[in-house]
Amino acid sequence: MLNDPIPKVRSFYRALTLRVGVFTDSFLGRGRTLAQSRVLFEIGREGADVREIRARLDLDSGYLSRLLRSLERHRLIKITTPESDLRSRRALLTRTGLAELEQLDRLGDRFAERTLDPLSEDERARLVAAMSEVAKLLDLSFTAIAVEDPEGPDAKWCLAQYFAELDERFDDGFDALKSIPADAGELRPPRGAFLVARLDGRPVGCGAVKEAGKGIGSIKRMWVSQEVRGTGVGRRLLLALENEASGLGMRLLRLETNRNLHEAQALYRRNGYKEVAAFNDDRYADHWFEKRIGRAGA
Repeated sequence: MLNDPIPKVRSFYRALTLRVGVFTDSFLGRGRTLAQSRVLFEIGREGADVREIRARLDLDSGYLSRLLRSLERHRLIKITTPESDLRSRRALLTRTGLAELEQLDRLGDRFAERTLDPLSEDERARLVAAMSEVAKLLDLSFTAIAVEDPEGPDAKWCLAQYFAELDERFDDGFDALKSIPADAGELRPPRGAFLVARLDGRPVGCGAVKEAGKGIGSIKRMWVSQEVRGTGVGRRLLLALENEASGLGMRLLRLETNRNLHEAQALYRRNGYKEVAAFNDDRYADHWFEKRIGRAGA
């Protein structure tokens, strides 16, 4: 295949793993592997839940346990069981572990300086900009979007962030009880769907579609965290919602939005939504959009 990107992607990963020291048993010269050092970074100065570390790093539970035991043997961490949840475990850095983390931070800064030193100012700027773009695109690539129960814990967390942001950005605040409802029952098949976007195991966005009439769907609860805003996650969520809506037999999608949500308006316009006359009396709406969609997979 001409211009096949796969060899270039594989070559990039080979070069990256070599440069960052994946294959050495002494990352940054500290006598530990990159995996062990990364776990120290994930635990951090505040400590971390073991389940969260496993989710963020996408590690097998047995492998993570071995990493944690090795760090415990070197008295860098301790594992505790919170009284509030005897089923969970929390990893904390010891005084020795905190000192080691500070040393790793200093050595990491020196490694970054050595990376930039041989380059001109223009080359440094190009490299840093390219790294930022690669990081953004990798986040987009590895963001997983799935249909979930609207009353699940991650769904509720996303909705809480969404409502809090609306309350902050709307001129007169926001009260979900005063807007057009989107109850949990309306957001489950066959009446609708609720999607959650996750990056490294943590929720970073959500969106929903509900039936608003025969063949008509209403896009609701679109939210993307600041962490990944501008990476394309919003577009992926919107396209996934369109696909779910099509599978539920919806052929026309509608949505309303507030004048202060400029990013949302731009997202909808970029993806084929046309502004139309008001089709409901939502007190928080200033703009109304709609788009015709085809069959699932079209």
